[in-house]
Parts: sequence; structure tokens; C-alpha cells
Amino acid sequence: LTGAVVLLLLLLERVHPYQEAWLHSHGDVRTDLIHNLVNFWIPEVYTVAFVGAFTVAAAWLSNAVGADLWPRDWPLLAQLLLALVIAELGTYWIHRLMHEQPLLWRFHAAHHSAPRLYWLNAGRFHPLDLFAQQFLAVTPLVLLGADMRVIALHTLFTAIHGMFQHANVDIRLGPLNWFFSMAELHRWHHSKHLEEANTNYGANLICWDIVFRSRFLPRDRQPPTEIGIESLPNFPGGYWAHLFSPFRWKTIEAGARTGARSDFV
Repeated sequence: LTGAVVLLLLLLERVHPYQEAWLHSHGDVRTDLIHNLVNFWIPEVYTVAFVGAFTVAAAWLSNAVGADLWPRDWPLLAQLLLALVIAELGTYWIHRLMHEQPLLWRFHAAHHSAPRLYWLNAGRFHPLDLFAQQFLAVTPLVLLGADMRVIALHTLFTAIHGMFQHANVDIRLGPLNWFFSMAELHRWHHSKHLEEANTNYGANLICWDIVFRSRFLPRDRQPPTEIGIESLPNFPGGYWAHLFSPFRWKTIEAGARTGARSDFV
């Protein structure tokens, strides 16, 4: 299914792009491919490291309460919707904190350093950034006793939605922008201007942005076409540079002041 979505997006980006300029590589394809290949394994790492222990904890919680905490008798689609809403709360807050707390921002900056938006940006994350999001999204589901089928569907939905969310396709969702955090909203999140970028934190749904007043979709102007990090125009490129960037932050900030790019060799 994921492969079919990739082929569809490759076609749509060519025949109906949001920005023609974003169709051309900025030297980012190789880096983004490596990000995606590495981060493909993050859910597996989480499963091996934590699911066993948290499943035991879930059984203990259920016994302590005297009832199942997860509505296993609901239709699978309804369980997925519930899982999306619950998981979204964790990812919303870690995402927001990564924008508001300087130390956490160091790990999230690589994602926002993208010079353009296209489908591969969905996996352009520092692995510790993505692991934190995975941990806070999935752990509540496991502790509540959600079936592994539900968790697998949530992971699949997130992967596919993320590709559409970042795709260079002129998608207009209309009223659905009050439910899903798709491309029209997410382009504002990638704006160079902080007052615009510090909005629309939702990974899949926009519900918690509505609750916490961070949803942003102005009707008086179009989403930005120049994206990135205004304060760090020379953010280092390349996968290894991204991987080590949180630990070389003073060098990166110095490069922003001097105009020197601090790629890691």
C-alpha cells in the first residue's frame, strides 16, 4: 500500500504541483532517502524495547480497574479513530515543545531545514526526534490495552498521511481542514517566519491545535513558498550533518552569523 501511495504522489507532484520550483532537487533527495531508510525502523525499535513491558503494565492497570480500558468490541475503524485522537495529544505536545524549548529544537531543526516541501520530507527527522514522537503517541495506546492491529494501522496511517502532508501537490481539502492536518495547514508550519511556523503542530489531526488555539489557516494570503529556518539559513546539509547537528549547535549558530556552512565531514 505504501509503495502504491509513493507512486501516486510521484505522479501527482509532476502533473499537479503546488510549486513548480519544488520539483527540482536542491541536493536533498539523497539525504532525505537516508533519513527515510533509517527512520523506517523506529517503530520496530520502539516495539522491541518497550511494548512487552508496557503490555504487562496494561494488564496490571486493567486488573486494577476491574475492566478493559480499551473498547475492543468497537469496529476496527472506530478504534483507529480513537487511537488517532489519543496518540495525537502526545505528538502535539512534544512537537510544540520542540518548537518552544531551545534544547529540544536542536533535534527538530533538521526537519525544518528542508529547502522545499515534497513527499520525502515526511521522513526527514533526527531519529531521536522521531523516536520521541513515536514514544508519546504509541505508549498511551499500549497502556490502555489497544490491540496491536490498531497500533499497526495507526503507524500505517501516520506514514501515508505524512507523505500527503508534505507532498508538493495542490491539494484543497476545504472543510476537512478542520479535521486533518494536511498540506494546506502544514505549509504554514514550514514558514520561515516563526509566528507562522509555530502553529499547526498536528501530525494527523488538527483537533488539538483547535483546542489549544494553535491552528492557523489565514484566508487573506497564500501559504509561504519560501520555507526553512530564517535564523539558520546555512543549516548544514547531509545526513551525518543532521545526525550530529544537535551536538554541534554553537558551531551551527556561529555559521549563521558569519555566513559559513558547517557541514560535518
